Amino acid sequence: MTGGLVVEDAFRCEEETHFTVMKTSLFFAGDGFAAYDSKGELAFRVDSYGPGARDTGEVVLMDAHGRCLLTVRRKRPSLHQRWEGFYGEGTDGQKPIFSVRRSSIIGDSGVTVQVYGSPGEEYHIEGSFAQRSCTIFNADREPVAEIRRKVDASTNVVLGKDVFSLCVKPGFDGAFAMGLVLVLDRITGDADADAADLGEGGEAVVADATSDG
Repeated sequence: MTGGLVVEDAFRCEEETHFTVMKTSLFFAGDGFAAYDSKGELAFRVDSYGPGARDTGEVVLMDAHGRCLLTVRRKRPSLHQRWEGFYGEGTDGQKPIFSVRRSSIIGDSGVTVQVYGSPGEEYHIEGSFAQRSCTIFNADREPVAEIRRKVDASTNVVLGKDVFSLCVKPGFDGAFAMGLVLVLDRITGDADADAADLGEGGEAVVADATSDG
């Protein structure tokens, strides 16, 4: 699999890569994420927001050294909880590289992700992020990333939802995959977990488009 939005070439996975993602609020003050590769080394971190900062509507994805890779920001006003992704720190006047919005504000709904500047690029996220069970498919219905509950290999016990696995297929950008995780987490966190759940029949779509919502 080749192609797809690339936040940074260094994070395009050459082989199938499994990240362990955990809420850092389990161990530190605030509300963020830490993602570790299969060697147990820190790959990505998000510690730029906490319970009091949630209203700022901005989340920054960083590498292990604290360098800003991607900023996702809630667009206001927006009836559909629209979020936009920017390279780096997302400074004022910078154009977004993708946007995310709920397709409905009533009842169960899917999530639409629009990728700018890449005609024909399309993805579908199917499953339930609230239950940590999602698969991201490209336009050819090939899985490019998966979010799954984490199983402790030594005890074969399924861990809580604050620790989960992100599997990224060869050719897909791990940083972009983590960016989608952040947005899904914020969309889920902005509403009651049951209402925000995509559900078994729900799906998220990633497609090239320029329309606003």
